[in-house]
Amino acid sequence: MHNKRLLITGGSGFIGSYLVPVLLEQGYEVTVLTRNPDKTAKHFNYRVAVADYDMEQFDRLDDERAFDVVINLAGQGITDKRWTPNIKKQLRDSRLLTTLKLIDYFQRSRKKPALFISGSAVGYYGMQRDQLLDEQASGDSSFSSKLCADWEREAYPAEALGIRTCYLRTGIVLGKNGGALSKMLPAFKMCMGGPMGSGAQWMSWVHINDLVGIILSIMSNKEITGAVNATSPSPVTNRVFSSTLGRVLKRPAFIPMPAFVLKLLLGQMALELLLSGQRVIPKKMLDAGYKFQYAELEDALSDLV
Repeated sequence: MHNKRLLITGGSGFIGSYLVPVLLEQGYEVTVLTRNPDKTAKHFNYRVAVADYDMEQFDRLDDERAFDVVINLAGQGITDKRWTPNIKKQLRDSRLLTTLKLIDYFQRSRKKPALFISGSAVGYYGMQRDQLLDEQASGDSSFSSKLCADWEREAYPAEALGIRTCYLRTGIVLGKNGGALSKMLPAFKMCMGGPMGSGAQWMSWVHINDLVGIILSIMSNKEITGAVNATSPSPVTNRVFSSTLGRVLKRPAFIPMPAFVLKLLLGQMALELLLSGQRVIPKKMLDAGYKFQYAELEDALSDLV
């Protein structure tokens, strides 16, 4: 594994900030494609190479800078802003256009990567109520489902080029200093936390350490291809998640957020991401023998908060 070269997009984001240091420890030479090269280099203590994230840099990627592995995590945060038509376009462009440029690079490169891990999310499955979902399940007509399906579709041509390709369908990532948990903690610490809507919607979550572990397992196990659910094997309902977080924090967690308030504040995003959910299991990783460090929610939250 030593001296292998790896390119990552979105490397300075929440997931990348955990993943890149581990890759460096594994002996990878890491190049981060970023819109803020100086800031990113400093963020990783100047241990990574950086390339300015623009169309010209994509065009300059050549065989002299060939990579063994490419990990594509680029994408504007899907819960950062209300889904106006303009924000929806930004969400699509930030994912699809980056993937399209990577495929263009693969097609013209004489030395192609052995592995391409392209981002996706459990939103791929849409709003499925209580149905248990593995990687064979299909999506629906919701915006988040179509977004993920189109994102994966842009990465498909890598397979025809002989590149082992995995579509990382990530759940709700729990970690420190960012992600979903950082948005939840203030209300719960002030004893104002509780379920959203009915609380019956499923939450497919994953501890950041296991997400990194899943990515490393994909890199080392050449038998893993296609869609990969990056979630804990123990999804929970929103009501259970809220009560568990309250218990770990030693705070009450019974103040509900009414569904109509969420819909009023956040519109379609509330309906698809907060009031609906997916009951996802990581069948492919379990079949591959991956051992989760944090398979149960209470253990994961206790570690993080």
